[in-house]
Amino acid sequence: MTKDGGGNPPNVNRGETLPELREDDIMTKTVLAIGIDPVFSDLSAFPTLTPEIVRAYLDDQIGRIGALGYAVDSCLVDMGATAAEQVEAALRARSYDCIVIGAGLREPPELLLLFETVINLVHSLAPQSRIAFNTTPADTAEAAQRAMG
Repeated sequence: MTKDGGGNPPNVNRGETLPELREDDIMTKTVLAIGIDPVFSDLSAFPTLTPEIVRAYLDDQIGRIGALGYAVDSCLVDMGATAAEQVEAALRARSYDCIVIGAGLREPPELLLLFETVINLVHSLAPQSRIAFNTTPADTAEAAQRAMG
């Protein structure tokens, strides 16, 4: 007799139906895309862009990453008030194989401190993750692919 009082050894299936494992449950690589929410972006240097157009590019890229077979999450943040908390929550919620950090977060000099904060959060909370950088909202999928090899 075992500790559970039954005749079966512990951790043995006692006729319960186990969920079927699918290949993608085991093999799916995960990607987190971190960037500035377009509603907070200064698009004045790009008169043909609007927050809605940029968001459409981002949504398209998230869809493309998923179509490549990766499980993907998006973390769009403000310019600082709650950005670090949002990034930290996303990094604690799941383990990621790749983290893509958007150009809008890296390139404006006034966001340097926020960019450093995000990099340090990634470094401390997801040290196993590859880091990738896009150059525009339209090449996020390519950045993820490069990093994932």
